[in-house]
Amino acid sequence: MPSPTTRCRLPVMRAGRPEGPDRGRRRWLAAAAALGAAGLQTARGQEGYPARPLRCVVPFAAGGILDITTRVVTGQMAAQLGHPIVVENRAGANGNIGTEQVLRSPADGYTLMACSPYLAVNPHLVANTRWKAADFAGIGLIGAPPNVFVVPATLPVGSLRELIEHVKARPGQLNVTNPSAGSSNHLGQELLFGLTGMEMQNVMYKTQAEMLPDLINGLHALSLVTVGLALPHIREGRLKALAISAPRRSPDLPGVPTLAEAGYPEAMFLPWFGLVAAAATPRPLVRRLSEEMLRALAQPEVAARLEKTGTQLTPMGAEEFDAFIGRENTRWAGVIRQRNIKPLS
Repeated sequence: MPSPTTRCRLPVMRAGRPEGPDRGRRRWLAAAAALGAAGLQTARGQEGYPARPLRCVVPFAAGGILDITTRVVTGQMAAQLGHPIVVENRAGANGNIGTEQVLRSPADGYTLMACSPYLAVNPHLVANTRWKAADFAGIGLIGAPPNVFVVPATLPVGSLRELIEHVKARPGQLNVTNPSAGSSNHLGQELLFGLTGMEMQNVMYKTQAEMLPDLINGLHALSLVTVGLALPHIREGRLKALAISAPRRSPDLPGVPTLAEAGYPEAMFLPWFGLVAAAATPRPLVRRLSEEMLRALAQPEVAARLEKTGTQLTPMGAEEFDAFIGRENTRWAGVIRQRNIKPLS
């Protein structure tokens, strides 16, 4: 089995209008336009599709970043398809309730699902999960909000390497915060701990926002949070940012290195967002939806709206996203096993 620290290689793309030497984004926009033209050819082979509204199940509560991102993207896709895409929130059981509902629906191209790393994690971590990642066909990867490792301003470290040395000199004595067991933040930290030999006590909270006051006050030594949430506290000097978990630096924190630049490339992970359908969905319809998603992401107004949420675009089409989900499935299964993370009820 591949190592649990297999690198996650993603195409790097910045949301928003191209500036300066950002040639990669211009190339991607051109490629997306070409895919859009290919989508018209696919449509001719699927006469009459779609003939009615579609739905997209978000297996988490409304108002979260996955929900917001999904509504932005599917809204543009609906305009392109000429039929509404109704977003339905079906929260519960760490995403399993909505996911099972999608699998019980007809695999006819009219039911999509928004997904995040839970798709690759739940089968290995959440008890009574009755599905696996291979039960779904990837439509496409949208992007991810970068995360940042932060420590209290009073902690006597100035880099990730110094933090690791500080923690290893005090095994099990310092706290690390998590919004919930099995979350992307939790597993991202465990990935780093497994690579470096760090030992810390996990302290669970309900949300990332609830963790920060106690971290700022020095009750804990480390948190991994989204850049947008940590940014005001970093700018005001209450927190220190040590490393970004993303393929490239955040424009909001240009002086903070990525995990790769800090010397730990294998620790990089992204709490990604994407769209899938049931695996039995006819492949031509999956490809059509994938092409429409990529066309939507190529629209400047869509990219700008996603950028405001803190999402960095890292677009992938259907086949590439399928392979990515497979790698994520293998990777997180290994991390959960290696770190002896107990199943969640």
